Amino acid sequence: MDRDAAEPEPSRAHRRKVIRVTYVIAALDITWMFLQFSVTPYLAKKLGFDTLWFGYLQTLVGVLQLIGNPLFGRFGDLFGARAALSLACGATVVFFLLLASAEHPAMLFIHKLPTIFMHVLPASQMVVTDLTDPDRRADALSKLGLCFGIGMITGSTLGGHLNTRYGEKWTACVGAAGSLFSLLLVLKFIPKTTKTSTSETNSEAQKKSLFSLGEITRLLKYPGVAPTFIVKIVAGLPSGIFQVMFSIIALDVFKLDPQQNGYLMAFFGISQMFIQGAVIGPLTARFEESSLLLLSVCISAAVGLGQAYMQTVVQFCFTVVPMMFSLSVFNVITDSILTKSVPSSDTGTMLGLCAAVQSLLRTLGPTLGGVLYMNGGVTSIGLTQCAVNTAVVAALLLRPLSSQTHKAHAA
Repeated sequence: MDRDAAEPEPSRAHRRKVIRVTYVIAALDITWMFLQFSVTPYLAKKLGFDTLWFGYLQTLVGVLQLIGNPLFGRFGDLFGARAALSLACGATVVFFLLLASAEHPAMLFIHKLPTIFMHVLPASQMVVTDLTDPDRRADALSKLGLCFGIGMITGSTLGGHLNTRYGEKWTACVGAAGSLFSLLLVLKFIPKTTKTSTSETNSEAQKKSLFSLGEITRLLKYPGVAPTFIVKIVAGLPSGIFQVMFSIIALDVFKLDPQQNGYLMAFFGISQMFIQGAVIGPLTARFEESSLLLLSVCISAAVGLGQAYMQTVVQFCFTVVPMMFSLSVFNVITDSILTKSVPSSDTGTMLGLCAAVQSLLRTLGPTLGGVLYMNGGVTSIGLTQCAVNTAVVAALLLRPLSSQTHKAHAA
C-alpha cells in the first residue's frame, strides 16, 4: 500500500489551519497579480506597444491559461496539493523575474509564458474543496472571493506607490520576492496531498495520464456536469464581455480620469469582499444551490437591462452591488455544483475545467465585446446580457439542474 494513502486523515483542527493558510496564500497571490497590473501597461508603453499589440499580449495570456487550466487541475489530482501550489508559485516567481528584466518588446511576450502554470487560485480552490464537507463547500469557496477583494485593493495600492516611487523593475522584483514568500508558505504548511486515502487510491491507476484529453473530458459525462457547464459558459459570457469592456466604457462613456477609475475599482473590491465574506455563507446555509443559481441569473438579466440604459456613472453605481452579487453567487454555486458532481479524486481536474471557462470568456470577450460596442454601444452589451440570461432562466425553469445533480450524487 502507498505510504501516503496509509497516513491517517488530518484532524478537523489541522484542516482548518491548512485552509486558513491557503486563504493567506491566495490573498498574497492576488496582491502580486494586481501589483503586476501597475507595471505591465506602463512598461509596454515605454517599449512602444500600441493598443493592438497590448491586446495581443492579453490574448496570449488567455490562450495559455485556457490550455493550462485543465492540465493543471489534473496535475493537482495526481501529484497533490503541495506540488500543484509549488508549481504555481514557482512559475509566478519566474514570471516576475522575466518582467523585471524586460528591456525589449519580445521580452514582454516571453515573460507571459509562465502563465500557463500560474494557477494559484484554482490550486487554492482544490485545497479548500478537498478539506471541506460538501454542505459547507460553497461557503468555503466564497471566502476565496474575499481574499480576491483584499488582494485587489492591496495590490493596486501597493503597485501604484512602488511604481511611482521606484519604477517598474523594482516593483516587479517586489512581486518576485512576494511570490517566493508564498512558495515558502506552501512548502511549510500545505500537506503533500489533501485527498482522502480512498480518493488517493482511486487515482493511483491514472497517474500516467496527465496529458490525456480523454481523462479530462470524461468528467463531462457525469450526470448534470455538461448542462451546468453550458449554463456557466452561456450565462457567464455576457457578464464577461462587460467586464473586459469596462475600461473602455469608463473612458469613453463616463469620462473618468485614472483617480476616479481607481475609486470605482475600490468600490468593486469592497462590494465583492462584503458579498463573498458575509452574504454567500448564510445564503448557502439556508437555500438550495439550484435556487441560488436561478436567483443569480435572474439578477444578472436585470443588471444587463439597467446597464443598457444607464447614462451616468452615478446610475452605473446603482448596478454595481447587484452585479457583484450575481457574479459572486453564480461563480461560487456553479463551481460547488460541479465539484459535487464528480468523485473526490477528480475535483482538481473539474476546478481546472471551471477555470478554463473563465479563460475562454476572457479570450472571446474582447472580440465579441468590441463588435457589440462598435455597432450598438453600451446599450447593445446590456441588452445582450439581459436577453441571454433571460433565456437561461427559462431553460432552468423548464429543466432545473437540481434533479440532474442529485443523480450525480447517487452515482
